[in-house]
Parts: sequence; structure tokens; C-alpha cells
Amino acid sequence: MKKITIACIGNYPPRECGIATFTKNLIDAVEKTGKAEGYVVAMNDLGQSYAYPKKVKCVIRQNHQRDYLKAVKFINYSEADVCVIEHEFGIFGGNSGIYILPLIHRLEIPLIVTLHTVLQKPSYDQRAIIQGIGKKAAKIVVMSRRAVDFLTDIYDVPREKVVQIEHGVPDFDFIQGQQSYKKKFNLENRKSLLTFGLLSRNKGIETVIQALPKVVKKHPEIIYIVLGKTHPAVLRASDEEYRNYLRRLVEKNNLRKNVYFYNSFVSPQELFEYLSAIDIYITPYLNEAQITSGTLAYAVGAGAAVISTPYWHAQELLADGRGRLFDFHDSDALADILIELLDNPPALLELREKAYTYGRQTLWSAMGEKYLQLISDAVQSYPAITTQEQSIVDPLVLPVFNLAHVLRLTDDTGIIQHAKYSVPNRKEGYCLDDVARGLLMATMTYRQKKDQAALDLLPIYLSFIHYMQNEDGSFRNFLSYNRNFMDEVGSEDSFGRAIWALGYLIRFSPHDAFLQLAKELFANAYSHFQNLQTIRGNADTIIGICHYLHRYSDDEGMNKTLKDMTCKIVAQYENKADPDWQWFEPELTYDNGIIPLALLHAHEIRGDEKLLEVALETADFLETIMFKDGCLSPVGNDGWYQKGASCPQYDQQPIDAMAAVMMFYQAYVVTGNKRYIDRMFASFMWFLGENDLRIPLYDFETSGCCDGLESHGVNRNQGAESVLAYLLSHLTVLQAYEQEDQAE
Repeated sequence: MKKITIACIGNYPPRECGIATFTKNLIDAVEKTGKAEGYVVAMNDLGQSYAYPKKVKCVIRQNHQRDYLKAVKFINYSEADVCVIEHEFGIFGGNSGIYILPLIHRLEIPLIVTLHTVLQKPSYDQRAIIQGIGKKAAKIVVMSRRAVDFLTDIYDVPREKVVQIEHGVPDFDFIQGQQSYKKKFNLENRKSLLTFGLLSRNKGIETVIQALPKVVKKHPEIIYIVLGKTHPAVLRASDEEYRNYLRRLVEKNNLRKNVYFYNSFVSPQELFEYLSAIDIYITPYLNEAQITSGTLAYAVGAGAAVISTPYWHAQELLADGRGRLFDFHDSDALADILIELLDNPPALLELREKAYTYGRQTLWSAMGEKYLQLISDAVQSYPAITTQEQSIVDPLVLPVFNLAHVLRLTDDTGIIQHAKYSVPNRKEGYCLDDVARGLLMATMTYRQKKDQAALDLLPIYLSFIHYMQNEDGSFRNFLSYNRNFMDEVGSEDSFGRAIWALGYLIRFSPHDAFLQLAKELFANAYSHFQNLQTIRGNADTIIGICHYLHRYSDDEGMNKTLKDMTCKIVAQYENKADPDWQWFEPELTYDNGIIPLALLHAHEIRGDEKLLEVALETADFLETIMFKDGCLSPVGNDGWYQKGASCPQYDQQPIDAMAAVMMFYQAYVVTGNKRYIDRMFASFMWFLGENDLRIPLYDFETSGCCDGLESHGVNRNQGAESVLAYLLSHLTVLQAYEQEDQAE
């Protein structure tokens, strides 16, 4: 029978860390079953490189996104049957390790993920990453019961996907030769304590040092061995500051003869020898939020007498008399337990025996068999659990349409344009751009849902637009929070967006009072329509005119204005486009889909086939640029896309996704081609995680939308532009469903 081939992604020796050791032990254990073989895709940290063995076939540099894509191509084209990832937030690149999501999304084989950390209070990115893993993985392995509960209750991972397999340990030889190991380390006449692992402040070593003076009074022969190098991340941030602090604490308490620092990342064999030699092992971690501890698992597996603070893994592993617990930071309680056990050798031996008996159940040989069974099941069931990704989504699985964040940003003046995270940033005041989008959104919402909250927003936003209009019909854009004007005349973009919103309100006004004021503002601005110079200002204005003409189709002057303005855009296209660059300008910048959208609306009014031809050519050109691997990837605002250059991937903006949603929907409206409605849905899913980083921008907790997709993750601020772009896209999707239902 052919052996299963495993591609394992994680840290790997000679990199010195617990996950590297775990990865090697796991592969060795599974290979020893004789039914599988594996290779490693190793993670390199921050400019480091390592002399890896032949087992490592590919390397990913932590913060190099292209390495992740190269690695997944390597895995897909290799003979691997399954991919196993050792996951810890800190070993992958981007915010909280978000770069791993595009990799797992592109995998063409089943995925199993071992989570070495499961947080009870994750950040936005951390929760989104685990949820992304939960959607893609066939199985997720955790090492404690509490982690199972966290995944199901906090991260909404289906319970049937979660498997508990304890941390494996080597086959230690219980107590055999303890005296000889004591002799090797000059501990024959000493009572010895040990803590091992990479040093950092959360290890709580100072708690043990502060407990020792009380113990030394009764047992002056005691020695505490602190075994391990300083964590590389700590070294980069603060050098040996923590170790030096501990040394000063030793001197202060006159413990020079009782504390020994061994600054080394020891081999498994050397660690076994220390665990065999010492009397008591201590993990004095400072807080409970540690779901897994490899060092604790090793100590129990070695049959050590263990004393620990009650962090989550310790509570489970040391239950039923397998160890003793003391409270966080409680040096006095630790000292009392140490004295009690050192004075009572039978009690100490009982702890060791119970730990050893339990540890025999977690030997790597047994854990290897469990992982092999999990891997075999995933490989055999993979065709059954894999489904082709669909761009069309069921509206029942969309987030509930919710105005909560818009209401949070809106006061009696208008909508605050920016936010710090989800909190309105009043220092930045208001802008016509966002209030116009707000008016459009509120009108669409009331039209589709008859939502009273949306109706209540209409007079606020309409009043703001009225306030910002100058006597000559132009508009200011910026207003400070204390209601001072910040400019004399706003941008053409803001002008066009105001006209778009007013035109839509004229077409679908729920009250006559709103209609009359919208018409007045629209008419006041009319003299500026044909003087607009920018293509996006023209496009936004054209959309507003089209909505106006749906209600007042016999307005000859407005029909002529529409014709003149669209001819200007078509002429610009004919002047700038060529067979390889079917666009209106020599660059793709922001809000690109709005321009074809305007021509599609104009075609719907005028029936001009030339408008349709240019609109579809440019929409299709945008599609070729913006779609990668089936998902939307808008032109990045980090430099934009200059003709003849490369297209920047980030910073992707919600308004560009909204423009794509609306453009593809309107293309469907005027052509009936369902390919466009497919693309509309795919574009909307950008907000929900179908994007380059596989992370949602829509925030289910706040009902807001993050401000952008950046190379390292999402911009967590949730300003007005972003949430309105999301809501307008959501409303467009719902409108498409309604239209589809009517057609059927």
C-alpha cells in the first residue's frame, strides 16, 4: 500500500523553539508507523536562515508574501496527499500571521491544522484567522478540552471538525539512573528545582526566586536551575534585560549559591537528563491564558514532580493528583508547597509516579498513531468534503443588514467621516462625500426595506447637503465638528456624489418634502454640470442625471446635457485606449468601476449602442485586472496602476469593491448576461473575506466595515466611507436577488 505523503508547514530544527521541536517529533512519530512519510515547508523568522536537513523542501520567509504563494504551488505540484500546519500566530507574517490564509485557500489537498494557541479574547485579526482556518481545514487539532470549547463557542468552528490530541512527549525512562544524572550535574547532595523553556517575562521566574529565601532557611542545599535561552523576539526587542533583572534579584536575595542560569537551548537528550536528575519541576507562568505548554507536557511525561501556577493547560494536565498548583505571583504559597514536599519524600514520589503513569499515555508513539488515523481519514474523505467555491451566495447566509454603525457615526449635523476603530473621530468632522453616500444609502434602504431608522436619517443628510451648497450652486466639501466650513468649493468628486444622491432621491423620494428640496438643490447645481473637468466627477453626475431622467424623462435640456457629458467620456476613451489598455486614462486609480457604471446607466436612458460598447469593453478590461483566483482584488491605492507598470496589490479600498458591485449589477441589468451577476456577487464577497488575504473587512461585532485591505492585514478603523460602501453593496446584492426572483 502506498504511503501517505505529508507536507508539514511549521518551524523546524535547527531553529530553536518549541514548535520546531514539535514539528520534528510529529513527523518522526508518524513516519515510525511505517504508513506515512513527510517533508517540511519551514518558516524562517525576520531575516534569519538555517542549515536545514534534507527533510525541508521549501522555505517561507515570515514577512515575504510571495513566499507563501510559491510554497502552496510547490505543495500542490508535489506528491503530497495532505497538508499539516503547526499554527502559532507569531510564526506567520502580517497582522497576527494573516499571510497563512491566502496559502491555505489555494491548497488543493486536504488540510489539518494543529493550533498551539487558542485565545479566549482574540483580536479582530486573530478571530478572523482562526475562522478562516476553520472553514478550510478538514480537522483542527487542539491539546486541551478548554481549547475545544473556545473554538466552538468563540470562533464558531463546527464541533465535528475539532479533535483533541494531547501534546506528545518522548519515551522518558522513569527515575532509572537518577543518582547517576545527579552526579553528572553535581547535584548529589542538593535538592534541585528546574524551570526550562525560552525565557520571557510571562514565564514568571521571579516568583520562584522570591520564594527561595524562605525555602533556603530550611533547605540551604536547594538549587534552582533556569534552563533555556532568552526568546529570540525578546532579544530583538530588549536584549537580555529580563535575564539581567533576574540576576539582580538573585543578588538582592543573596541566592548566588542557590540559582543557576544555563543559557542554552538544550537537545532533547540533555533535557531528558536534567528532568531525570531534578527533584521538582516548576512552571510559574504569570496568567491563566495559556492553552498549551510543551514544557509542562514534557515534565509530566518524564515523571517529574510538578508545581505550577493554575494556567489553563496546567489545570487539566495536573488534575487528579498529578501535580500541585499555587496562585499567580504567590511566592509565599510556592515556598510552603516546596518545603512541604521536600520534607515529605513519599509525597514527592507519589507525584512523580502519578505524572509518569499519565505521561505514558501521551508518548509520541501513541500520538503518532492518532495523527496518522486523522490524516488517513482526511485523505479518504477529501472528495466528499470538498465543494467547488461558488461566487453566488445565498442571501440567507449574508450578514443581517444593520445600520448600527451608521447610526453610531451620525449625529444631528451629518455623518462623522472618520473613526478610531469603531469609535467616531469627531476631530475630523464631516464631508459632503460621505453624507451624499449616506443619503443614497438611506434612500435605497427605505425603498427596499421600509426601515424607519433609514427614513429618520434622510432629513439629517439632506439638510447637510443643503447647508453645504453655495449660492452659485456649487458645494463645499468639509465641515469641522464645530460647524466651521473648511473649504470654499469642494472637489468635483464630492459634487458628483451629491448629484448622484439627489438624483436617486428625486427618483425614489418617500415624501414630497424631500422630493421638492432635492429638486431645488439639483436645479441649483445644474449650471456646473457641463463645466466638470474630472472624469469621475462627470461619471457620478451622469448617474445622478440618469436617475433624475427616470422620473422626468421629458426634460429635453437634461437629456441634452446627458448626451454631451457622455460624449465627452467616450471621446476621452477613444483618445486614450488601445488594444492592450482599454481604459479612459493612462492609469487605473480609485473608484474605477464608477465610469463604466455611468455609461451603463446612460445607455439605459438613451439606448445608445456606442455607450454600451464602451461600457462593456472597459468593464471587461477592469474584470481582467481585478479578478485573481476567482476573487476580487481591486487596484491598490499604494501607487495605483500606471500603464506599462505593475499593478499594486495593496492598499485595497471598500469604495473600489462597491464600484465593482454596482458596475457588474448594472451590466447585468442592461444585458441580461448572468456572468455579470456572478461577478457582482464575487465582488461583494470581498467584504466578507473572499479577497487576497482571506479576511473579512465587515465587522460582525460592530456592523461596521474596516477602512482597507493592506499588505499586513486590515485597517481596523471603520469610517463612514467604508461602512457606506459596504451597505450600498449589500443593498445592490439584495436588489439583484429581488430582480432574479421576479424573473423566475
